[in-house]
Amino acid sequence: MYKELYVLQNGKPERMIIRNYVETDFDALIDVQRQSFPPPYPEELWWNKEQLMLHTTLFTDGALCAEVNGVIVGSMTCLIVEKQEYEHQHEWSIITDDGYIRNHNAQGDTLYVADICVIPAYRKAGIGKWLVQSMCETVVQLGLISLLGGSRMPGYYKHKEALTPEQYVDQVIAGELNDPVISFLLRCGRVPIGVTHHYLDDKQSCNNAVLMEWRNPFLAKL
Repeated sequence: MYKELYVLQNGKPERMIIRNYVETDFDALIDVQRQSFPPPYPEELWWNKEQLMLHTTLFTDGALCAEVNGVIVGSMTCLIVEKQEYEHQHEWSIITDDGYIRNHNAQGDTLYVADICVIPAYRKAGIGKWLVQSMCETVVQLGLISLLGGSRMPGYYKHKEALTPEQYVDQVIAGELNDPVISFLLRCGRVPIGVTHHYLDDKQSCNNAVLMEWRNPFLAKL
């Protein structure tokens, strides 16, 4: 994939490129992870170069980065899975092979989001939404059923004593609460389809994630 467009950063248009990332981008991609996921997010969950190499060799179409003025400011990584194989073991480490995506299945039916991140300085420029839209285009291009992923719910820890994860998600959907990740994905057209309780070592989300899906509108509803 390669596309050029403009995003508004502090009210000023800036030229952005969305493209497949390659080996020469690895250091910059790891720095994007470092900026995007500061403590208490576990440092060991940032991408490493072995993972990134597998992303670029096993499934090039699922390895995207966003570049503004020659600097990588965001990325998104996906793999293809057969959805029903993971419905009863929906943990990030299992469905993404601990981020190494060696379980990528070119014959699968679902494009699964292993990661999406944008550095804080560019989070209001719409870059994350363009990355998600680009992966939705990949779903259509490959004739897959949907784009699916487990969304962090980093605001949940503030409400864990009063609300179950499911109740928290319901209140975000109702507009009674705002969650920076769930609310963002709702704006991208992703729809919550359930909650998984042991998804990722994530203190802010209390290890929970909400499964959010965008279905291919060009296929008959299954």
